[in-house]
Amino acid sequence: MGHGTAHIGELLRRGDRSFSFEFFPPKDEEGEAILWRSISELEPLNPTFVSVTYGAGGNTRDRTIAITGRIASETSMLPMAHLTCVGHTTAELAVILGQLEDAGVRNVLALRGDPPGGPGTPWVSTDGGVEYAAELVSYIRESAPQLCVGVAAFPEGHRDAESLELDAKVMKAKHDAGAQFAITEMVLRASDYFGLVERSRALGVDFPIVPGIMPILNLNSMRRMVELSGREMPQETLDRILPLQDDPAAVRAEGIRIATELCDDLLAGGAPGLHFYTLNRSKATREIFEALKLAV
Repeated sequence: MGHGTAHIGELLRRGDRSFSFEFFPPKDEEGEAILWRSISELEPLNPTFVSVTYGAGGNTRDRTIAITGRIASETSMLPMAHLTCVGHTTAELAVILGQLEDAGVRNVLALRGDPPGGPGTPWVSTDGGVEYAAELVSYIRESAPQLCVGVAAFPEGHRDAESLELDAKVMKAKHDAGAQFAITEMVLRASDYFGLVERSRALGVDFPIVPGIMPILNLNSMRRMVELSGREMPQETLDRILPLQDDPAAVRAEGIRIATELCDDLLAGGAPGLHFYTLNRSKATREIFEALKLAV
């Protein structure tokens, strides 16, 4: 039923605008119901692909595999599974890659993953595992050549990178290891995304780099997420949101407006598409689609 065997890297290179949605494995049955409702509500928008994240330390591994497998077999959408270095030996990675293949999943996002203690805590190596995303990319390309591998990118540099230049070199290492595309952490300013693309291209990274989008629907939760990535909310965004902070509905409406303007700027500037962090809800993404006049 699905077209689960297409390669995302090839789809992105074709030049059609890509639209994709990201979900996370739910913790309980109620979350499961919300997730599948959201997936079914977003399916009519015909996304190029959908991705399913992977919990810290791989604790949602089986759920990630089950959800991507179900998307591959029961929907028309193309699933991508996230895979991290954290807490896995290469022997375990080999098992996971086999399970993904059996589930009909042909696309993976190779990530270092957050340290076991959470973002910003010291990195802990896994004996018998791999250390960096670039090594994970190499490992996947060698042991599962049928998979298309994407990687993460950071509009303002990874929180652990000493400089934007070094961050770009890490991107180049992932590219040289065989990655076929990248998806960024949430973009807060269009100029950050264009800077990332420029730094990457200058080093010879020629694969598509898709910006990640997360609208501000609630100021406090957005601030927490931005802090986790070691960044700050742009002043120009706060200037628009803070005056509304006592009116949740107004914050949400302005957050959708800001995200829509950002999407417009990114597409106008040549971004190959947009990747929406849905937080397993569909309404905000559908509203941005409507506002962008992208919905079919």
